[in-house]
Amino acid sequence: MASERVQAYEDRMVKAVEFLKNDLQTIRAGRANPHVLDKIRVDYYGTPTPIQQLANISVPEARMIQIAPWDKKSLKDIERAILASDVGINPNNDGSVIRLIFPELTEDRRKELAKDVQKRSEGVKVTIRNARRDGNDEFKKLRKDSQISEDDEKDFQTELQKLTDKYIAKVDQVAEEKKKEIMTV
Repeated sequence: MASERVQAYEDRMVKAVEFLKNDLQTIRAGRANPHVLDKIRVDYYGTPTPIQQLANISVPEARMIQIAPWDKKSLKDIERAILASDVGINPNNDGSVIRLIFPELTEDRRKELAKDVQKRSEGVKVTIRNARRDGNDEFKKLRKDSQISEDDEKDFQTELQKLTDKYIAKVDQVAEEKKKEIMTV
């Protein structure tokens, strides 16, 4: 019974860690990573469309992303969307493909990105702690309504705290891996 009640809160914690992993993929770390384009939407015939649905995206070199649109008419729209985004790279358009060339990151920029990673991971930790708090509130309410015993409430809280510690550690691990990737020259 304890596991079933706690499972919903663990699911929220798992989703928070997955969100962080996906979110950190969009931070560029000196190497070309096609995921930096994930959040960009192109106005394609009046519809905001992900670049991945309009073009073939490849990484021919370590610091270059190549975007080859299937419809050559969308080339200018893709270029405009990249310029308007927060990617911070000017696209090179040769008439058939767009190339994004990633410059080496400066030491200051690397430190700034590492701080951003830390900030994002702290936000996810808050989400995990909120799940724990919501679970504890539910267990207190069940205890108050005499649906569970005091011992059961303590067991729920102990199990929930163990899960919280486990997922906070996972967040720290994901953040450390990304910071290491960013700081590697």
